[in-house]
Amino acid sequence: MIAVDRGRYTCVTEDDLTVGAGAKGGVGTVTAMRARELGRKSVVVGDRVALVGDTSGADGALARIVRIAERTSVLRRTADDDETTAEGRLERVVVANADQLVIVSSLADPPPRTGFIDRCLVAAYDADIEPLLCLTKADLAAPDAVLGYYTELDLRHVLVGPSVDLGEVRQLLSERISVMVGHSGVGKSTLVNRLVPAAARAVGTVSAIGRGRHTSTSAVALRLPPVRGGGKRTHPGWIVDTPGIRSFGLAHVSAESLLHGFPDLVEGTVECPPNCEHTPDETECALDAWVAAGNADPRRLASYRRLLASRAGEIE
Repeated sequence: MIAVDRGRYTCVTEDDLTVGAGAKGGVGTVTAMRARELGRKSVVVGDRVALVGDTSGADGALARIVRIAERTSVLRRTADDDETTAEGRLERVVVANADQLVIVSSLADPPPRTGFIDRCLVAAYDADIEPLLCLTKADLAAPDAVLGYYTELDLRHVLVGPSVDLGEVRQLLSERISVMVGHSGVGKSTLVNRLVPAAARAVGTVSAIGRGRHTSTSAVALRLPPVRGGGKRTHPGWIVDTPGIRSFGLAHVSAESLLHGFPDLVEGTVECPPNCEHTPDETECALDAWVAAGNADPRRLASYRRLLASRAGEIE
């Protein structure tokens, strides 16, 4: 399923999923509605579904979604970190069956927010989706500060700017289903339009206080054009463009899984006492010594503990 709009779901067939044209509208689509027997099961972009009825794709044709296949991955977020709040209990499925999370962050205008990137990394590791950091507006600022922050991680990254060739990006997206997330104004829609020119995603501007306008209003899966030199049946890849978001709540992620979003800190907990919560109040927590010994960036530990405190409702 590649898009949803007012109760109508746009689907592509299995053959069109991996072979065919690379522009939106160049793929044969089927419009469908949810069958009553699905009950409250939600259908989201990326779901693999079974259809019955008129699957011709002709104008006015309407099929029914009668079954949702088991999902290989589910990327979720909440509006709040605290599961005791209404916002924290409300999980939103961003996309199903993605195998790569492209975290889009600009190097300037607006400046990069490593706290947001950390949250996306936690969500990616929790969903067993491989992360890729995409740093845009590389013509406005150097990436050294951001990359230095993640120097202890084996985090793949790409730099993007107006004059940067997107060949490397296309190769990293080829044969994968990638979901793109980022704050409004970071250049995500501009990047999508360069990758899939026929997509025509709306591009906004950044306000004087450094906040971008929300441009994409709903998630949509777009097939990438075939990679030059790829075989006839080579899967060119799909990208799921998502609306610009201001926060990425992690109430759905357990405290243990939260730590695994900081792989540079995991080894440092080996010497911690049993049931250590790794907070600043834990006097025997080994993470402080681990960081003091130069094994991880102190800012990474501070970010991890901010997330712990936010989960506990101690900070906003």
